[in-house]
Amino acid sequence: MSELVSAFTDAAAAGSPADGTPAAVPPVLDRLRKTHASGRTRPLEWRREQLEGLVRLLREREQEFAAALSSDLGKNPLESYVTELSLVRAEAEHALKHLEQWTRSRRVPVPLGLAPASARTQPQPLGVVLIIGPWNYPVQLVLAPLVGALAAGNAAVLKPSELAPATSAMLADLVPHYLDSDAVAVVQGGPDVSTALLKERFDSIFFTGGERVGRIVLQAAAEHLTPVTLELGGKSPAVVLDGNWAAVARRLVFGKLLNAGQTCVAPDYVLVTEEAAPVLQKHLVKAVAELFGKDPAKSRDYGRIVNEQHWERLVGLLDSGTVLTGGRSDRDTRYLEPTILTDVDPEAPVMQEEIFGPILPVLTVKNLAEAMEFINARPVPLSAYLYTESAAARTEFEEGVRAGSINHNASTVQLAVPGLPFGGAGASGTGAYHGKYSFDTFSQLRPVFTKGTLLDTLRFAYPPYTGLKKRILRRLL
Repeated sequence: MSELVSAFTDAAAAGSPADGTPAAVPPVLDRLRKTHASGRTRPLEWRREQLEGLVRLLREREQEFAAALSSDLGKNPLESYVTELSLVRAEAEHALKHLEQWTRSRRVPVPLGLAPASARTQPQPLGVVLIIGPWNYPVQLVLAPLVGALAAGNAAVLKPSELAPATSAMLADLVPHYLDSDAVAVVQGGPDVSTALLKERFDSIFFTGGERVGRIVLQAAAEHLTPVTLELGGKSPAVVLDGNWAAVARRLVFGKLLNAGQTCVAPDYVLVTEEAAPVLQKHLVKAVAELFGKDPAKSRDYGRIVNEQHWERLVGLLDSGTVLTGGRSDRDTRYLEPTILTDVDPEAPVMQEEIFGPILPVLTVKNLAEAMEFINARPVPLSAYLYTESAAARTEFEEGVRAGSINHNASTVQLAVPGLPFGGAGASGTGAYHGKYSFDTFSQLRPVFTKGTLLDTLRFAYPPYTGLKKRILRRLL
C-alpha cells in the first residue's frame, strides 16, 4: 500500500495536518458493523429519520457551511447554497418522496416449466460502505452519495478531503448531531488515514477524485473483492457550431468558472468552427466581464484556487497559448484570473490533463465531424457539450461521441436533474448515482424464488430420463 500513501500524500501537499490517526479506523468500523448486523438500519422508519436529519442539517447549518466553504475555496455564500447545499437537500427530499417505492419488492414472471411458484426481486442494503470525497465540492460530493447509502439502509464511513479542512471539520462536528452516530461516522485525516481505511473490508467503496488515485483505490478494493463506484473526471469538451452567441458565451463561461473552474464537469476546452471562432471569442471576453466585472479579483462571486500547489500547476499552463483575456495571478491569495487561451496546439501542456481551473483553451476545427474525431481520439470524458440549434447535428453528436453524459446548449447544470444518472465511462469513471441511481448503487437487487412441496412438479426434471420425461421437458422448455 506504499503507492497509495504516496498518491494521497502528493494530493495532500500544502493541505492541513491530519486530524485523525490510522489507529482510530478499526474501532469505528467495528461499531458500524455491529449496528448494521443488528438490523437497525433496515426499517424504513430509520432510513426516513436519517434523511430528514440530513435535510435539517443542511437547513439549520447553512451559514456555518457557507463560512467553511468560503474559508476553503473562497466561495460566495449563494454559490455554496446553489452548488452544494441545495443539491444535497434536493437529493434527500427526492429520496424521501420515493423511498417506499424504491424499496418495494417486485414480482417477476415464472416460466411455465417451474409453475406453480413465485419470484420477486428485493432491494437489500450492502452493509457498511465507504464514501471518499474530494475537495472541490466538499459538502455535496460527500453527502449526496450518503443520501443513496442511507436510503438503501446502509451504515457509512465518510472521509472528507483534508484539502478542505474547514469543511471537513464542520462535517465531523455536525454530522453526529443529526444522524445516527452508530451508523454514520466521519473520519478525518490525511493520506495515512485514507490508506488505513482502504486496507479494511467494506461492502462498497464510493470514490470521487482523480484518475490516478482512482486506479489505486480500485487496486486496494480488489484485495477484498469490494465493489467500487468511481466518479473521476477528464477533459470534458465543448463543441460550438452556432446559436445565440451572447447566450452561448455566458453559458460556457458560467459552466467553466463555477468554483473557479474546479468542477469535474466544467467545459475543459472549446472546439469551434473556423468561421465562428472570431465571434465566439469576442463574446467570451464580454461574458467574463459581465459575470465577474472588469477586475475579477474584486468580485465577491469569484472563488480561489484550493492551495498553492494547484495554483502553481495552473499558472504553469498559461504559456500553452495566446492569452485572449486574463492571465493575471496572485500567489498570496491563490487568485488566478479567468483566462481564455487561443492559438493552442493540441499537444500543448494545457491539453494533456484535466485543467481543473479557470483556464479555457479555444481550438478551431473545420466542422462537427473533425470535432468528434478530435474528442474520440482521447480518453472518454465525463461530459460532452454541443452548442447548436441544429437538431440533426445534436443527433449526430449523440450517436458519434462517447461520454459520461451528452449535453446540448448548456454546461454543468445537468447535475441538477435528480432523474438523470451521473457517472462516467471508461477513464472518467464507472457506476452512477443521483436519484434512484444512488439507491441502486448502494443496494443489491436480490432475487427471491419460492416453490411449495405439496405438489412436486419438479419430478419431471429428475433422473432417470425416460422417453416421457424427454417429451415433457422439451415441450415445457
